Amino acid sequence: MSERTPAGRYLDAAIGLLERVRDEEAEAIAAAGTLLADTVADGGRLFAFGAGHSSLAAQDVVYRAGGLALMNLLAVPGAVGVDVVPATLGSALERVDGLAGAVLDSSPLRSGDALIVVSLSGRNALPVEMALGARARGVKVIGVTSVTYAAETTSRHSSGTFLKDHCDLVLDSKIAVGDAELTLDGVAAPFAPASTVVTSALLQAVLATAASTLADRGIEPPLLRSGNVDGGHEWNARVFEKYADRIFYRH
Repeated sequence: MSERTPAGRYLDAAIGLLERVRDEEAEAIAAAGTLLADTVADGGRLFAFGAGHSSLAAQDVVYRAGGLALMNLLAVPGAVGVDVVPATLGSALERVDGLAGAVLDSSPLRSGDALIVVSLSGRNALPVEMALGARARGVKVIGVTSVTYAAETTSRHSSGTFLKDHCDLVLDSKIAVGDAELTLDGVAAPFAPASTVVTSALLQAVLATAASTLADRGIEPPLLRSGNVDGGHEWNARVFEKYADRIFYRH
C-alpha cells in the first residue's frame, strides 16, 4: 500500500504514534502494570472508565478474551459511547459538575481498588471529578490522556485543572489536539482519528505487564479465554467462580 494514499498515510501516522508510546511511555506502562498487579495481589478490584469515544478503550479491557477477568467497567449512564440519543447528550454529560460523585457513591469502588480513567482531552468535569473522587476514597488512579491538551486548551472544570493533575500515574497517548491525523486540499476539516487505536494499545500493554508481573511473583493471573475455542467457557466459569466477589459485570 503506497504511503501516499490516504489509507497508507493514516496507517503510517498510527504506527508512528504507537512507536512513540512504546519508546516514551515504557516507564509509565511498567509502573501502571505493576500497580494493577499489586492491586490484584492485595485483594483489590480493577475498574476502567471512559466517556464518549474514550469509553471504547475502557470497554475493550472488560470481559475480554486474553484479558484480566477482574477488570470491571465503571459506567455512567448516557456517557458510555454513542448509544444515547441524541449522541450530543453524552458530550453534554461530560461537562456536568457533580455527576462523577453520584456515580462513585453508587459504585462498588472502595479503598484499595484501582481505577483507570480514560479521557483524551482530560478537560471536562466528569473525568476530572472521577479521578478526584476516586483518590479521595482511597482508590489508585491511572489516567490515560493526551497531555498536550493541558498545554493547548483550557480546562472546563471549575478548578482549572485536567485529568492528569489528579492521578497516581499518567499515560500520555501523544494524540494531537483535535484527534485527526490527516488533512487534504479542498477538505476544510482534518480527519482520521487515531486515539482509539493508540489508547487501546496502551491499555493492553499495561494489562500484559500486569499479567506478566503476577506470573513472575508466582501468582496465577486471572485471565479469560475466548469462548470460541474448545474449553474456553469451562475455563472462564472456573475463573468467575474463584473471583466472584471481585467481578461485577456478571451480577
